[in-house]
Formats: sequence, C-alpha cells, structure tokens
Amino acid sequence: MKRSRSPLAFLGKIEGLPVAAVLVVLYAIFIITAPTVFSGYRIYMSFLQTVPPVLVCALGLTLVITAGEIDLSFPAVVALSGFIFAWVFKNVHAPWAAWAGFVLALAGGALVGYINGLLVAKIHVPSIMATLAAQFFWYGATVLLANGLQLNIKEVQTDIVHAIFVGRIGGIVPAQAVWALALAIFLWFILNRHKFGEAIMFVGDNADVARVMGINVEATRIKLFIVMGVIAAFAGLLLTLEINVFYPTQGGGFLLPTMAAVFIGGTSIAGGLGSIAGTFFGAYIIGSLEAGIVATTISGYWVQIVEGVVMGASMVLNVVIGEGRIGIISNRLRHWGVPVHSNTPGEVPKKDIAASK
Repeated sequence: MKRSRSPLAFLGKIEGLPVAAVLVVLYAIFIITAPTVFSGYRIYMSFLQTVPPVLVCALGLTLVITAGEIDLSFPAVVALSGFIFAWVFKNVHAPWAAWAGFVLALAGGALVGYINGLLVAKIHVPSIMATLAAQFFWYGATVLLANGLQLNIKEVQTDIVHAIFVGRIGGIVPAQAVWALALAIFLWFILNRHKFGEAIMFVGDNADVARVMGINVEATRIKLFIVMGVIAAFAGLLLTLEINVFYPTQGGGFLLPTMAAVFIGGTSIAGGLGSIAGTFFGAYIIGSLEAGIVATTISGYWVQIVEGVVMGASMVLNVVIGEGRIGIISNRLRHWGVPVHSNTPGEVPKKDIAASK
C-alpha cells in the first residue's frame, strides 16, 4: 500500500529553506516590534555592511566541516591579512601599493592554510589541535610584527581597491555584500557541482571509502585548508578596508558567530553534508539578532535568551524539513480533527479485523 505523498514534501529538497524562513519571520517580528528602525532601509544596509566578513569566514568553514575537519585559526588569519595589507599600503609608496598588499594578504592566508593542511594531512595531527595552535601562533606573530599598535589607513578611502571591495553601489548598497553573495554562489557550485566538492563530501563521510574510490584524501585536505586560509584572508581584507584601520586583535570575536552560522545553516558536525545556502542565511540571522533585539527595547538581559531560542528554532526546523518530516507533519495536520466514523450495528471494527490478520 502506497503512503500518500504530502504536497509539502518537496520543501525538504530546497537547500537553506528552513533558515531562510526563520530569517524572514525574524525580520517580520522586528518590523512589528520596532517599526521605526526596521521599516527603513538603513538598518538593512547596516547588516549588509557588517555581516559579510563573518559570512565569508562561515562559507569557508562550511567546506572544512563538510570534510569532517575543523579550523579554529581563521580569526588569526583575519588579523594577519589585515596587518599585511595595512603595512604594505603604508610603507610601499607606489600607486599599486594597495593591490600589492591585497595579493600578499591573500598569499599570507594561503600559507597559513598550507601549513595547517600539512599538519593535518601529512603528520596526522587532529585538525582541532593543529588549528588551535595555529591560532595562538599567528595571533602572537601578528601582535609582535605590529608591536601591538594599530595602523591607520584612512588614505585607502581614495584608492580604487577600496571602491571595488567596500564601496557603495549606487551610493547605498555596500559592495562587500555583493562579494559575499558572489562567493556563496561560487562555493555552492564548487561543493555541489564540482569534483573537488564531491571529494570533500566523500572524505567527510568516510575517508577510507574515499581512498578506495580513488580520491587523494591528503591532497584534498591540504587544498581545503589552503582555500580556507585564502577565504579568511579575504574576510580580513573586507574588514580592514571597511573600517580603514588595522588593530592586532581584529577577528577575535569571529569564532563563535561563524561557527553558529555554519551549524544553524544545517551543515553536519559529523561531516559529509554541508549547506552553503543555509550558512548564508544563518550568518544574517546571527548578524541581525542583537541589533534587532536592542531595537525592540527589550532589556539587555534577554538578548542571549532570545538568541538561544532563535538558534534552537533554526536547527530544529532544519532537522524537521531536512529529514523529510515536514510531509508527515503536514499529513497529520490535514487529517487533524477528522471524525472517526462509528461502526454500524453488528459491524466488526476495522482495527479488530487488522488485529485478527
């Protein structure tokens, strides 16, 4: 006997839908409770300005966690890349100084990622330990190189690099939001339509089976950490260009919001399954929560409670829809309240017939 198919069953196949739904509901609540702030466009432009650095890091971390690994060093890479760019821009007196700093900063991130990859893939150090050590080392190196001082680069505002990466499109939309969206689309195709993404998912699911299938697991892991290093460096560049200053501890508050965005988005902590779309919307949920709660004039003591409820709701909805349970729930809702027909005199109840069989 075929089970009736729910008309809502297809929702489980739409990647990132549960998290997007939570984001829409969240904004709707904020519009109702804080109409003065959330009825205008400025608050949304603020989110598009501040969320992208964390979002970019979260997109890269999604690939790493999908492969069954973890990277805790990316906040230090954010700081290191910011220092490299700022130092080159201030000390190289040439029209191409900003571009040179940009490329060298990305190269610095790639170097950190390559070292992490070697430690994990070749020496077989657990990624959580290798990247935790890397975080301490590269943060320390950055503070040492900068002598613990900030570098003001306000002159970069007149450079074309600033206009391209963090300028305002049409004088309103922050360019970094467009770059983050473009990166999300690119990484979605890599993860879901490219052999490298396929290798990442196979390695995350079962590395031994991946080897049997001919996948070079060690090379895949090294490439993965290099990609993560470059992406984290790019996030550091967006942050440094936006605030026009480097400070030694920048990126220090990125770790928890970034990981929360990844897991809220539906990426499996066990590896083998990642959601770029879910991470994208998850980052905006994390980036919007505190400002929205404050705008509603709720006491600051409630902020963490509300954040926990929203995060929990996102993950539960991800599980319900992602595992196909939405169809079961919708079928039950459709049949809710349908009266049970009484049996006519002398008629044997259907459940008794089934029991006798």
